[in-house]
Amino acid sequence: MELKIKIDEIKKLMEIETPEFPKYATQIINLANQNAQATRPKVVGQMSELIKEFTGKTLQEREEWYLKKHPEAIDIATQKILEMIDNFREVINQIDENMVRQWVRDLVIVKTFIGLRFQEAILKKIANMFNTEYRLSTPEEESKGIDGYIGNIPISLKPISYKQKDMLPEKIYVDIIFYEKQKDGLKIIVPSSLGEKLKQL
Repeated sequence: MELKIKIDEIKKLMEIETPEFPKYATQIINLANQNAQATRPKVVGQMSELIKEFTGKTLQEREEWYLKKHPEAIDIATQKILEMIDNFREVINQIDENMVRQWVRDLVIVKTFIGLRFQEAILKKIANMFNTEYRLSTPEEESKGIDGYIGNIPISLKPISYKQKDMLPEKIYVDIIFYEKQKDGLKIIVPSSLGEKLKQL
């Protein structure tokens, strides 16, 4: 038998009062918190460690114990979040239909296009670094595991997770550039052996 108990139900079962918030308020506070990094360990302490240290049984004991260890943490976190919400207030009046349309277009058209074509961006970036040309592969070259050329060097582009997949039957006999998609772009790893070849172009 499998059961799931949601946080709100746990609070009810333990007779812990749940504060009431207006609709959307917690989403805004949460977003402000993420931007302000107000509840990071350096502000409020490392919660996973603090939970292990606490030996009390009641919520009141927990609160008193925590506030002795971090007497200013809640006030500091609150102020950080409030400052970020003030920043939100300033910008929200500038958001109009045109700005929302630009944001939607960027998400739906531009970012999905980049997601499909980022391989070309990697080839171009590295070719520029070594003052040489690049090109994408033909369908025939692609069938051999070649994604493009930097100068006359055939290149395969693979996610960094590919390194951990030694068991894969696929064998690639060209130089591999590894990449990792991150929140703000791409991390690119050029093996030193390939770097030496590119220097000689």
